[in-house]
Amino acid sequence: MSEEKKFVPFISPETSLAEFTIRGLIIGLILAVVLGAANAYLGLKAGMTIAATYPAAVLGMAILKAMRGNILEENFVRTVGSIGESVAAGAIFTLPAFFIAKIWDPKNITIGNYATATIILIIGGVLGIMFVALLRRVMVEDKDLLFPESTAAAEIHKSGQKGGGGSKYLFAAMGIGAVIQFFGQLSLFATWEKFYAFFKSTLIPGTPIKAGGGMLLSSPGISPAYMGVGYIIGPKYASLNFSGGLLAWGLLAPIFYFLLFPYISTAEFLQNWAVVAETTVDKVSDPAFQINQIWKYIVRPIAIGGMLMGAFYTLFKMRKSLAAGLARSISDVKKAATGGQVGSIRTEKDLSFTIIIVGIIAVAVATFLITYFIFNTGLVPAIVAATVLIVLAFFFAAISGYLVGIIGSSNNPISGLTLTALVTTALIMVLIGVDAQSGGVAAVLGVAAIVCVAAAVAGEMLQDLKAGHILGGTPWKMQVGDIIGVLISGLVMFFVLNLLNQADIIQGIQKGYDGGFGSKSLPAPQAGLMAMLSQGIVGGQMAWALIIVGLLMGLAFIMMQVKSPMLIAVGMYLPLETTFAIFVGGLVKGIVDMVVEKRGYNEAQKVRIENIGILLASGLIAGEALMGLGFAPFRIAEFNIPIIFQQPHLLIGLVVIVIIALILIFIPLRNAGSKNEPAPPSAGM
Repeated sequence: MSEEKKFVPFISPETSLAEFTIRGLIIGLILAVVLGAANAYLGLKAGMTIAATYPAAVLGMAILKAMRGNILEENFVRTVGSIGESVAAGAIFTLPAFFIAKIWDPKNITIGNYATATIILIIGGVLGIMFVALLRRVMVEDKDLLFPESTAAAEIHKSGQKGGGGSKYLFAAMGIGAVIQFFGQLSLFATWEKFYAFFKSTLIPGTPIKAGGGMLLSSPGISPAYMGVGYIIGPKYASLNFSGGLLAWGLLAPIFYFLLFPYISTAEFLQNWAVVAETTVDKVSDPAFQINQIWKYIVRPIAIGGMLMGAFYTLFKMRKSLAAGLARSISDVKKAATGGQVGSIRTEKDLSFTIIIVGIIAVAVATFLITYFIFNTGLVPAIVAATVLIVLAFFFAAISGYLVGIIGSSNNPISGLTLTALVTTALIMVLIGVDAQSGGVAAVLGVAAIVCVAAAVAGEMLQDLKAGHILGGTPWKMQVGDIIGVLISGLVMFFVLNLLNQADIIQGIQKGYDGGFGSKSLPAPQAGLMAMLSQGIVGGQMAWALIIVGLLMGLAFIMMQVKSPMLIAVGMYLPLETTFAIFVGGLVKGIVDMVVEKRGYNEAQKVRIENIGILLASGLIAGEALMGLGFAPFRIAEFNIPIIFQQPHLLIGLVVIVIIALILIFIPLRNAGSKNEPAPPSAGM
């Protein structure tokens, strides 16, 4: 206890500075929407999101510095600005599943769909904040929880007081990403893709078995965002992700094509596959189309089985932390409930216990109303769903916060926690007699979505509260700011998702593929997993043979001690050009790392290089995403977007990839600084 009393925040509790300001709230809300939309775009396409704490801190500092803001106002802006990414993560992992499971019609979006999705996001976010407010003091003062990213974010704000910062790199990279995406939308670049047929011959002499088939090859996608993701996750994880693409497109899809097409006619393929694809005989005879259908309907379910095994393995590896978090959650809530408000010190004031309990009850009631009136499950299932939700959301929100304290929000296994919530809810629904006809699938997805948002928001909120604890921020002001941030992000997030979905449907019609969530250009891998599991458990529509193959494949990866089986499975689920571009970004980061080691930079120089590189990569991601969202309304309105080249040369796209690579290599290295300069704070990402 004596050590706890000695802690003094950067701004003392007795100091009164403007913190919760109107301009700070507006800036934070804009950042929440922008960073949330960028992460929604990235997550639907690449199956990953980037932590928003660091970009929100840098952007907030840059804007407020021009307005003569103070460090606590910057802390408030970062807190509100980063919450949109958590809402986006919860949204992209679950809401597209309603479309993929055909609960909602993507071609006929109703006000009811929008209202349901918005309520799910808002009440999930509010629930996460309520639980964190309940547990904040116990967790942020725990000496065993280091909160690495919170410490880094706090140090970034401190260094900003001395004139540090890298906003110019972030803004410049956003501009570059936006410009490249702009010309990409005008068809300046082309991605090379070609089907190579194998030489046909008798496989075994004297038998009717014939060899045939082929392989679809592709160049990397021309995408600053994908390369930025690869740079951030680094060469090892980018390689693991790409290995999944090679397995899918270099092994599994060619094998199934090899086995099918010596023995199936175009007419048979049309009958068995094109009903789903809604296409023509001419299209079906195209080998590239055929192998894409095999990847979509055979390889992807195998990848889903792999993701399922990967998620369970991730949770298994964290079993000790999860168990500790579960035990702490129970004891912490007792302390919080009996402790009440701790004195009147500004830096110790949370939302009142009464407000927290009322908020939790309101979320439970809202869940009951949605399940009963919108999903039409019946009275008992609706009560069960609301009860299960509160229990699961509390434990997973607490565990999420605990894991953030250990490993940071960037490594928080939200999809694994959501998957556990979904399977648990689905099994309970089946046990009480709910099926697909009685709204069971929708109810399971709804509960999982709320739990997902609650866990994601709880982790991000606790990370920001720890940074605020270090800086001297006022907890209740940060909590109220995040509630407003969740409200605004929730109101716009379904609009963003639907915008991307509708634009991809229109583009699919124009370019001859099945657009929308789950398509080649908008894969939404986690949502595909959620849809298949909910349909399989509750509706009895599981492709068990393929899922089991994927589970065994994931188990084989674990036995081979593969570092991240989940990442390989996600790579299998994504188009090859996506994983290829991410891999190229990872190679670029590998080149930077090699140069750093060769030149013998010290730790301070390495941190500077790392920070500038992450800022550039984050900017490329945000710039492409925002420009892509900007073009979406024009595609939905079927506006005739000008085309620069009908058949653009592949070399143009390759030059763009080289330019992006050079930017990510040379700019960070040129800003290594002198060996005598002190180390700046690390991004912690």
